[in-house]
Amino acid sequence: MGSWSGHGTAAVAVALVSWLCFAAAGVGAIGANWGTQASHPLPPDTVVQMLKDNGFQKVKLFDAEDGTMNALKKSGLEVMVGIPNDLLLTMATSMKAAEKWVDKNVSNFLNDGVNIRYVAVGNEPFLETYNGSFLQTTFPAIRNIQSALIKAGLGNQVKVTCPLNADVYQSSTIKPSDGDFRTDIYDLMLTIVKFLSDNGGVFTVNIYPFISLYSDPNFPVDYAFFEGASSPIVDGSVTYTNMFDANHDTLVWALKKNGFGNLPIIVGEIGWPTDGDMNANAQLAQRFNQGFMTHIASGRGTPMRPGPVDAYLFSLIDEDEKSIQPGNFERHWGIFTYDGLPKYQLNMGTANSRGLVRAKNVKYLEKKWCVLKPTISLSDSRISDSVSYACSLADCTSLGYKTSCGLLDIRGNVSYTFNSYYQKNDQDDVACGFSNLATTTGQDPSTGTCRFGIMIEVDSAFSWRLQRFRSDCLLMLLLLLLQLCLSFS
Repeated sequence: MGSWSGHGTAAVAVALVSWLCFAAAGVGAIGANWGTQASHPLPPDTVVQMLKDNGFQKVKLFDAEDGTMNALKKSGLEVMVGIPNDLLLTMATSMKAAEKWVDKNVSNFLNDGVNIRYVAVGNEPFLETYNGSFLQTTFPAIRNIQSALIKAGLGNQVKVTCPLNADVYQSSTIKPSDGDFRTDIYDLMLTIVKFLSDNGGVFTVNIYPFISLYSDPNFPVDYAFFEGASSPIVDGSVTYTNMFDANHDTLVWALKKNGFGNLPIIVGEIGWPTDGDMNANAQLAQRFNQGFMTHIASGRGTPMRPGPVDAYLFSLIDEDEKSIQPGNFERHWGIFTYDGLPKYQLNMGTANSRGLVRAKNVKYLEKKWCVLKPTISLSDSRISDSVSYACSLADCTSLGYKTSCGLLDIRGNVSYTFNSYYQKNDQDDVACGFSNLATTTGQDPSTGTCRFGIMIEVDSAFSWRLQRFRSDCLLMLLLLLLQLCLSFS
């Protein structure tokens, strides 16, 4: 799980050639998705520095948390700030709320030096798994946020978009040229696309070859990557050898058929997870992400949309509190671990790129782990309930068939679950009890690809959030004391 350390002449030459390709092609800078659904997120200032150290020039956010936005001030990074789906109803039904959101989260931070370029209204709101929950509110929210931007004098500077999953369009065959928008949301999609076109917006789409492989055991593995496919798709005079190009061009055809063939497209999310599934590992993630970077570095674009590809890798850092309803892999999309360690080599295409650079000045708790006591018999009836309890409150997604910890024996599995719970609870002694089944050790139980983590120090993990929480508590206490004083006066 360590970073690549091969800094030889060959590596430098590859980096230089890659950078020259980017420069010659005029390719837009690569971006990263920065999610914060983690129990112990890295401090925002640390993440911003990590983005810059690794050559990222833009970042996509899923909300507008103060700590994140403050850290981006004067960073030079281009920002796409997000409005979560649970705010769509408010934004759709109240123009005043939309204006207030823009004032607080766009105008305010722009004035303070945050380079906000886009507002992402919602996140994949038309996913079929949402059962239509956001069909009525997404477009009115987009419209109101656009109006609020215009009212704030930002209509030309900041553009609206709506990151959509690739399931909003489909092909009646396997050919991209037969692509069109999904029939159940066809009219709604045309309304949104026309609005984006009229207002200088962009179409943002999330494309995931991994999900296709995960959900279809017959999906051709080589078609997910960029080295060529044994069974390419022939579409007229065009041959597609990878899923990204074909999927992207299915969207281009859908736009073209409906009169919007020139609408700019941003790839809002693209990536590959490193754990939680038999096809999720560092080797395949490196193969996919490096393949994608090299593919877009050529500047050729796709057959239907030649030229630079604007894209954000998904994602920057692992998030241990993401929902695993889609699959255990959901917590492992990061190119960096929870504590900012690169998982594999990735050439970012910058002139000085020698692989990924780890996060700086990360503070850890003590070097100790919680494990099953050696004296405890595996037949002890208390073990099963203890493991279930630990996994329900911590993260056990690295355990299972062909995962990073898939080769652990039973005792190792139990120890992993205990340690996960112990670390998530900041190495609290009580969190290594488990009915007296567990004990702490100073000897690292990590083996091979299976890493038994040590948690980041609490004050190092989003200290701004803790400070805000403490400030709120102090304010509530003062108000309570004031009430008591008034009641006695």
